[in-house]
Amino acid sequence: MSDIVLRPIGVVRTPFVEKFGIPRQGGLVDEIHATLVLDAPFNREAAWRGIEGFSHLWLVTWFHADKGAEAALTVRPPRLGGNARLGVFATRAPYRPNPVGLSLVRLVQMERLDNDSVCIHVAGADVLDGTPLLDVKPYLPYVEALPYARGGFAPEDSGARLSVMWTEQGRAACVAWSARYPDLEALVEALLARDPRPAYRRDEDGGRVYGMRVHDLDVRWRVSDGVVELLDVVEVASD
Repeated sequence: MSDIVLRPIGVVRTPFVEKFGIPRQGGLVDEIHATLVLDAPFNREAAWRGIEGFSHLWLVTWFHADKGAEAALTVRPPRLGGNARLGVFATRAPYRPNPVGLSLVRLVQMERLDNDSVCIHVAGADVLDGTPLLDVKPYLPYVEALPYARGGFAPEDSGARLSVMWTEQGRAACVAWSARYPDLEALVEALLARDPRPAYRRDEDGGRVYGMRVHDLDVRWRVSDGVVELLDVVEVASD
């Protein structure tokens, strides 16, 4: 078979500049706001006519950041603590024969721009900033919402829920950056409540300080007695 050529229709702009901290199921964190920045001619309003009648969209993306990763027949799903191997096609691991991603997002708004083009705002996108966008398709609940379907090794939400406690320094720092990122406080709290630590570290408690990149900021936090303590939010120095 000859090579298949894919043409991106744009990129997805998100708060995430590294993989750590991205929820494994973005649809569980509606506070993640993202924008589909489209290339011509796909940025013309005609290509999106009727899209506002749908509440949710499927994004087909390309895992562009895993350039050195090779697909394998088996992988270790984080949901299982990295202790068990399953077939790659029984998981949603990014290391696949073709690194194609599929994300279900909520449509927030189609924005009409001054140059007679459009961009699309969505919520719940679980992708890196700058991820190539290959296609968008509307979600059809009557055929795609199947309550009787089985979920294999992940039959339901993992239930990871932590309380978030803001230190005085953490709160003050977040407020200081709110002029640049108005939704920063809600986003950070939602991400940390989902416990972004690797599954094998979730038994650790107290002491270890984590850093999580959100936009161009480093969010610093730790977990003590099942509570996330948000320590500080600082700007990441540019290279």
